[in-house]
Amino acid sequence: MLSGDSMSLLWLSYYGLSLLVIIAVYFTLALLPRLPRLVLTWAVAGAIWAPATFRLPLIEEGEFYTGWAPAAMVAAVGLFENNGGALRGGLLWLVLGMALGAIIGIALWWWRRPDEYEYIEEEEELDDTQPPRRREPVIG
Repeated sequence: MLSGDSMSLLWLSYYGLSLLVIIAVYFTLALLPRLPRLVLTWAVAGAIWAPATFRLPLIEEGEFYTGWAPAAMVAAVGLFENNGGALRGGLLWLVLGMALGAIIGIALWWWRRPDEYEYIEEEEELDDTQPPRRREPVIG
């Protein structure tokens, strides 16, 4: 059950909050053109959502706790603990997640890009016999 298993609830809340962060990143980058905005947003999403395995020593000698965590956290803990294996594994999954996110951003841009042929067909349909309508300037 979801409410009884604390790990499932923890991951669900993490992904819910990270979705809010990704939406905030997208709107923060509103000044950029669409392609860089999508690539950067999805690269951040890949960095946030990429999981990695970790292994922590327990108090008893020779026993370890293993599990899954966000790759950025695994890499950060590996850096602070001078654990090269955790740092390498976390950074590998972090970079792979960012690359996959950037590819998804490029694919979304490619899928929703404006079609140039659509504009050409509209220009050909214009009737040259009628003068163009005058557009009045509007203030405010």
